[in-house]
Amino acid sequence: MDAAIPAREVFRHFPPGLVAAFYGLSALAVLVCAAGAWQRIQKYRAGRPAGRGEHVGARLARAARLIASHATLRKRNPGPGLAHALIFWGFLALFVGTIIVMVDYDMIRLVNPAWRFWRGTFYLWYSVTLDVLGLAFLSGLGAMMVRRWWRRPLALDYARPDRPEGTYDRRGYLADDRVFLWLLFGVGVTGFLVEAFRIAADRPAFEPWSVVGWQLANLIDLVGAAPAANALHVWGWWVHAVLALGFVAYLPYAKSIHMVVDVATLLFHDPAAGRRLPAPPDGASLGYASIRDLTWKELLDLDACTKCGRCHVACPAHASGAPLSPRDLILELREHAETTLGGRSWLRERRTGNGDGGLAGGLIRRETLWACTTCLACVEACPVGIEHVPLIVQLRRKLVEDGAVDEGLQDALTKLARYGNSFGQSERARGRWTQGLEFKVKDARREPVEYLWFVGDYASYNPRLQEVSRAVARVLHRAGIDFGILYDSERNAGNDVRRVGEEGLFETLAEHNLKAFGRCRFRAILTTDPHSYNTLRNEYPALGLRVPVRHYSELLAELLRAGRLAVAKPVGVRVTFHDPCYLGRYNGVFDAPREVLARVGAVLVEMPRCREQSFCCGAGGGRIWMGDGGLAERPSESRIREAGALEGARYFVVACPKDVTMYEDAVKTAGQEGRLVVRDLIEVVEEALA
Repeated sequence: MDAAIPAREVFRHFPPGLVAAFYGLSALAVLVCAAGAWQRIQKYRAGRPAGRGEHVGARLARAARLIASHATLRKRNPGPGLAHALIFWGFLALFVGTIIVMVDYDMIRLVNPAWRFWRGTFYLWYSVTLDVLGLAFLSGLGAMMVRRWWRRPLALDYARPDRPEGTYDRRGYLADDRVFLWLLFGVGVTGFLVEAFRIAADRPAFEPWSVVGWQLANLIDLVGAAPAANALHVWGWWVHAVLALGFVAYLPYAKSIHMVVDVATLLFHDPAAGRRLPAPPDGASLGYASIRDLTWKELLDLDACTKCGRCHVACPAHASGAPLSPRDLILELREHAETTLGGRSWLRERRTGNGDGGLAGGLIRRETLWACTTCLACVEACPVGIEHVPLIVQLRRKLVEDGAVDEGLQDALTKLARYGNSFGQSERARGRWTQGLEFKVKDARREPVEYLWFVGDYASYNPRLQEVSRAVARVLHRAGIDFGILYDSERNAGNDVRRVGEEGLFETLAEHNLKAFGRCRFRAILTTDPHSYNTLRNEYPALGLRVPVRHYSELLAELLRAGRLAVAKPVGVRVTFHDPCYLGRYNGVFDAPREVLARVGAVLVEMPRCREQSFCCGAGGGRIWMGDGGLAERPSESRIREAGALEGARYFVVACPKDVTMYEDAVKTAGQEGRLVVRDLIEVVEEALA
């Protein structure tokens, strides 16, 4: 090799025996890795079909964008997201750099040495790029070590809320975290040391391009270790090689598997997960009775979990003291899948095998499943595309099939089946709230309307919310909106019915409503209920609905913008706004309510948890029909305390009938009476129009 041309030997001063030993060790590492990868693949093949093969181009573009930008990792936690970006891009650069050496030395050199490219100017840029990104790699790892072992955030606490302390042992998880981090850190550090020892021994004139290695070589000279650089290089080279090959072998048996699996989960993630639930799988059982009932995507999700705990801290059920952690539910299922289907991790939670017995009510306690509010915070917070809510609903379907249902929930489902509403009141009473108005609300069954207003149960039957419905009607009438309702032909839309797992009842309710829609002439559906809005907008189209669905906040913003509603007296009150889960996180409607508040003169003060990170009221997923005994603090009370800490906020504004019910009660129990007043968005608007 010409010493004047920038390059370096791959096996510097190595006899043929050591070179052969390296290739033998490499082959062993690859075989161990391949065996583990095959076991994982066989496990995924045991899952049911998931139907994620459509729109491949769009999926690839979306996954590439998310991975390149680290958008899912930066949300909620920008600091760890930045550290992970440094690790990711640094690791990718080092991996590509290794591939470049392999292609140049092990392939091109054997075909035609004249074609070799890992030299000259290319080598100089190669050196500076890998040194800079390698330093970024170690910086990111260092930041993660400080966070995990010094700052120790709640997200990384492995305590389980569903089991008493001492009945489980998660030291395997802690060991896995340490091995993963220290292996990567060791590979990075020894790589720089090997480079430094080589430079200190040979001092090539072009090696200042190795910006980190050159400075470390200067440090070696400074401490007087240069005479031993040749020997240290050999030892360092082998330590680096063993660590790197050990990482390759370890990859499919540990937390490191997420480096591969997470790419697949982001690629095959359904952006509508939770918003649009899948129909029950074919077979005798409506829900998941066995781990073999899961789809291959769900089995992939189980392995994708990095135990980052973001879903753990975002979950309102966990925050309230309920026995649910989305993270632990995924980990419990993963342990069971590994025991049953194979592809086991080497460091795991110590537990007894459950065979292939029941999941819902067995492996996963029924109290855990019923604690979920289906608020979608876990899915939104997850950086790797795990779909917790659909999986929980599939397990709930099995509980419903087995009759393992909360007493209050069973009562509500019985009323819904008999009367079409959860209040157990006559269908004929559904439209009685209109009797307090000075004008007649059109019957959409008898005359055409522009908007068919789907009112919903709470807004129709709850006395407090009936006044809210009358306020909506008055404002729409004032704006000249042509609207009507279904009166006694309306039934519950079924959003929460479906999310508690009662698929048959959901289909019955939806079928009734669709027939009622078919007898009407209208341009669009309007609703004040985000729960109805979600299922009408996202789930009814699969059943045949082909019209736009709008939330009243969207229409109000449009009317105020167009001047069809004139503000006579700006509100001028400091308010805070609660984003309903089914309006904001589920359907992305964040700006319309805020535009309405701004146009009527309200001064908005945002809560720390707002927009996508809004905290659930605790009513969703059928929780409003269940008892809340045993909770340390209800989610609604936690939310009211958060709002109460805002300086000067007078109105707690909501845009969901269930929120009015939940938060007016929470204001009393949280000791905020006299400080906060719960107002529906339409009440603030009507105040400004007076």
